[in-house]
Amino acid sequence: MVSLKFLKIKIVYSDPLSKKSTLRIRFQLIYPKMKKLLFLILLAIPVFSFAQTKPYLTLADAERITAAAEVKAKAEGWNVVIAILDDGGNLISLKRMDGVQVGSLDVAQAKAKTAVYFKRPTKAFEDMMKAEGGARIATLPNATAIEGGLPIFKDGIIVGAIGVSGVTSAQDGIIADAGVKGY
Repeated sequence: MVSLKFLKIKIVYSDPLSKKSTLRIRFQLIYPKMKKLLFLILLAIPVFSFAQTKPYLTLADAERITAAAEVKAKAEGWNVVIAILDDGGNLISLKRMDGVQVGSLDVAQAKAKTAVYFKRPTKAFEDMMKAEGGARIATLPNATAIEGGLPIFKDGIIVGAIGVSGVTSAQDGIIADAGVKGY
């Protein structure tokens, strides 16, 4: 029998010669008021053991990426929409520069979603579409086959994506690349 100040643990083995061997463990609280405390401690164990261990994209990171992309776009005289998504495809940051067509809001987010879902640049899908039999790429869900979406990695793990829309797809890709380099 093991005994702590507030808990008794009794371990009983059955007869080893019998056909059925069983092990019985009995826990008995010495102080009944300790039940609640012990319950709360046991309940909290998973909280401490499942702390955030993988890298992730913060709002500050997203703003820094957006700023780097915007600097490149302004330097070239291009007005675009810049969307930053987290690793689950959820919007963190969206910036629409003056004079950009409304449709680019959805396109930028779709490019970023493609990049994060498939962990590759959207240019890869654009190139596949141009190849023989590439039309089947259009049947993939959440696949936008237009350059301008790039995944964002930290320590080899995808943490999000950037999507840019508003000018030609090649120009969108240049801006997206500048944003990722600003991370």
